[in-house]
Amino acid sequence: MLIVKKFGGSSVADKERIFHVAKRCAKDYREGHQLIIVLSAMGKTTDGLIEKAHEIDPNPPKRELDMLLTTGEQVSVALMAMAFHVLGIPAVSLNAAQVAMHTTSVYGAAKLKRIDSERIRHELDSRRVVIITGFQGVNKYEDLTTLGRGGSDTTAVALAAALHADACEIYTDVDGVYTADPRVVPDALKLKEVSYDEMLELASLGAKVLHNRSVEMAKKYGVQLVVLSSLTEEPGTVVKENARVERMLISGVAADKNTARISVIGVKNEPGIAFKIFNILARNHINVDIIIQSVGREDRKDISFTVARTDLQEAMTLLNENKAAITAQDVTCEQDVAKISIVGAGMLSNPGVAAKMFEALYAANINIKMIATSEIRITVLIDEIDANRAVRTVHDAFRMGD
Repeated sequence: MLIVKKFGGSSVADKERIFHVAKRCAKDYREGHQLIIVLSAMGKTTDGLIEKAHEIDPNPPKRELDMLLTTGEQVSVALMAMAFHVLGIPAVSLNAAQVAMHTTSVYGAAKLKRIDSERIRHELDSRRVVIITGFQGVNKYEDLTTLGRGGSDTTAVALAAALHADACEIYTDVDGVYTADPRVVPDALKLKEVSYDEMLELASLGAKVLHNRSVEMAKKYGVQLVVLSSLTEEPGTVVKENARVERMLISGVAADKNTARISVIGVKNEPGIAFKIFNILARNHINVDIIIQSVGREDRKDISFTVARTDLQEAMTLLNENKAAITAQDVTCEQDVAKISIVGAGMLSNPGVAAKMFEALYAANINIKMIATSEIRITVLIDEIDANRAVRTVHDAFRMGD
């Protein structure tokens, strides 16, 4: 049986945790399974490297930042291979270039294109544990790239798909997927299973258990995921195509504080203006979420939308540089906002879900700035200061811990 196991940074934060992971994986190896282990950088290593980069250059080139950040995972995999050596188990560490894991050339947010599996299969056939750097790849210029924060999940799913693994296990510092962040909502309920579509929405909307692109890939290639704790033996949450959550209208409530609102004021009320605005952002790989367009007045209108806070500065610069082309009178932004979302396949057959959510926020005196919906989610934009209170309020309204 071929098993892909991914461990996050907190799971390999120090010597004790590295050996804990190695010993846990050793049991599967000794039972005859083939193992591929994908690792993130140790603890807060990536944050520390970003901080060092900004000490040198407040706006570092994205290529050089990727060159720096990929060193974190190389430390993790090398130390883990040494831990296996101490345990008497043959293991080999490989980085993205050695595999090789081919990606696009968008530094900081590269996407995997294909994986060369020959080296991995050779090592597995030699009965070695294969330990691979997560979060990174190599582009057509042979430069190292990164897949975005949380990208190690995507690495693991891609390897499971490419090598037709029998299982893909994602180990984190929580023991599964909860109806809300248990640090914010103490009585949040752990889900036994959740569908790809629901998990994708939750991951995209602020739930940090899985990287959203890893869920997209798992759905595309039919890779069943299990989210588990690296610290306990508790059963986790299965992410699969069809999941049944009995008696639950909503599967989860998520908060995303990495968000900002941009308003493009007084653009001409004519065809093509919205295209020009969002094409400028798309060409520079800036994703947009909630969009609201005002009713036209005097041949002018306003367009507001949200972006990740990390993209705000670049987005504002681009829009101001192109203010004449998009016919804008002004471009403004607001950073102290957050998105609160409810997700659940149960919405499809139950009217009144939005009203129930809005009633709960109204009762808590929380103002809604923007609203977006899909078949299985409702998202509102509120003041960031109200985010945690809003999550608890909405969670209580749907009695998701019962």
